[in-house]
Amino acid sequence: MEILDLRHFSSADLRPLLDDETQVWSRLLSWDYSGSAEMILRYVDAKILPGYAAIERGRIFGYSFFVYEGSKGVIGDLYVTNGNRLPDARKVELQLLTHVIETLQQSPGIHRIEAQLLAHEANAVARPFLEQAFERHPRLFMVLPLGKAAGSTPMHPEVEIRRWAESDYQAAAAVITAAYRGHVDAQINDQYHTLSGSLRFLNNIVRFPGCGVFDAESSFVALDRKAKSLIGLILCSRVRSDVGHVTQVCVLPEYRSRGIGDSLLADTVCNLRKRNFSMLSLTVTEANARAVALYRRLNFDTKRVFDAFVWEG
Repeated sequence: MEILDLRHFSSADLRPLLDDETQVWSRLLSWDYSGSAEMILRYVDAKILPGYAAIERGRIFGYSFFVYEGSKGVIGDLYVTNGNRLPDARKVELQLLTHVIETLQQSPGIHRIEAQLLAHEANAVARPFLEQAFERHPRLFMVLPLGKAAGSTPMHPEVEIRRWAESDYQAAAAVITAAYRGHVDAQINDQYHTLSGSLRFLNNIVRFPGCGVFDAESSFVALDRKAKSLIGLILCSRVRSDVGHVTQVCVLPEYRSRGIGDSLLADTVCNLRKRNFSMLSLTVTEANARAVALYRRLNFDTKRVFDAFVWEG
């Protein structure tokens, strides 16, 4: 087995592995990974995707890639197929991650590394991260079969909920920045620290298929009727033709405990049910006890626990 720079290969070399990975995402997460796979293959052909590939008998059977975002590196994916006569998959996963982590830590100007490996169970590939002093944050992947959805939640009379609009970008970014100030999720994703970072986060969610295809019809904002200001939002994407995924939900701290988060979720669920979606999923940090309790009260079930990792150099 060899581990080589991913930029030595073409999309034709990598496509069989990504086809296999797409089936795994579908089985484990009810997630159509094909859009993300096509984007990865375009970057591979353009020779602009840094990462490593595991090779056996001339065939790629595992890979991991990362991206640079200013002074931060983000590990985007890790996948190893466990076919017959191939080396032990877990051992190869750890080798690929070790190469990626070492490369990022030795890259000039990189002071932070983030990783969220949704398709890997918690602790499964933690060793290379913990050996390099990463912080680990367990996160939950939760699902709501829409047949189990509760009815609509009464709304506070001073709050209006309407559908997401393109004009909401700036105000939504301000709400995200304020909502996550001092929050555990701001430790995991440093984009929440600044308005410009929150705008980048929104742009990635709305315009790129990494977390599915943005679904404006099931995305909503909450506004203070008197002040006419945006105070909360929920963004939803389609990760399969009949499955929605909440990519963001937050409410300004001073407006919490009024049922606004419940109502935003109820409106998204109601919209998806009317359109014959079968399921809604989301991710939440285990330490965010208040949010976890809300989702459990709304009948979300934990399907898997995965890890987020952060390193500060």
